Amino acid sequence: MSDANAGGARIQGNLALSLWDEPRQFDKVARDMPSSRPNRRRRVERQQARVARRVRRVALLVVLAAVFLVAIALTAFGSTATPTSALVPPRSLASAAQTRPTTEIVAQRGQVRLQLPISQSRLTAIGYHSIGDGALSLTPVGHQANEGLVQRIVHGIFGGGGGAPKWYQLAGGGTSALDVGAPIGSDVYSPVDGAVVAIRPFVVEGKAYGSEIDIQPQNAPSVLAAVTQLVADPALTVGTPVVSGATKLGRVADLAAVEHQALARYTNDAGNHVTVELRAAPVLATG
Repeated sequence: MSDANAGGARIQGNLALSLWDEPRQFDKVARDMPSSRPNRRRRVERQQARVARRVRRVALLVVLAAVFLVAIALTAFGSTATPTSALVPPRSLASAAQTRPTTEIVAQRGQVRLQLPISQSRLTAIGYHSIGDGALSLTPVGHQANEGLVQRIVHGIFGGGGGAPKWYQLAGGGTSALDVGAPIGSDVYSPVDGAVVAIRPFVVEGKAYGSEIDIQPQNAPSVLAAVTQLVADPALTVGTPVVSGATKLGRVADLAAVEHQALARYTNDAGNHVTVELRAAPVLATG
């Protein structure tokens, strides 16, 4: 065979082999085409993300529950039941200087704002209770020092219930009578601006113990502010104008021997005090 014929045979053989191998190349390409595995992988990743979000939500709820329980524990057990006013002051109130009270509103009703009638240096405790002689309810200013568990939880979580002065809810509930504690003989000042309209004995079990002083507030003539359980100042007469926190009405009387002093539970003495009430002023008949 000549060299030309041999070369042509080799070319034809290579071409035949090339055609024979083409289907195999097509098969290889088909096997390498994208499959459904990436889709399955994405589904798995989304499922894992959902699980992770659930775990984070559960963890957050656990943390919030723990914070809530800690707040309840701190509120319920963080303070003792010992009255805060029972702590002995740094110096004896009996020997403290007699000074006028600085301006401090302790209660209000409508336009009437009751000023603290006792000097802060001699104050032992403030308490509220109800009284059945037609006295009007008052709105205390400050915070209740002996509030209940539910109130402490609410204030511990959401805030509020703070401010000065601190006061105590006395037995029986209600806020129509304001008791302001002080040692015997402490000066008592007018709780409102106005004029004295009556001075009468304060009677307990048929006996007179001190005085009751009725004051007509300057900005609310339809009510009377009654101050009891004090010995009236001799210079005070009916018609005398008075200024809140400045005009002396008298001195704290000693009634511990003749009546139970509910305020004594929150003081370090017998619980003597003056009581302030608001009542509707009597309507004078006209002829």
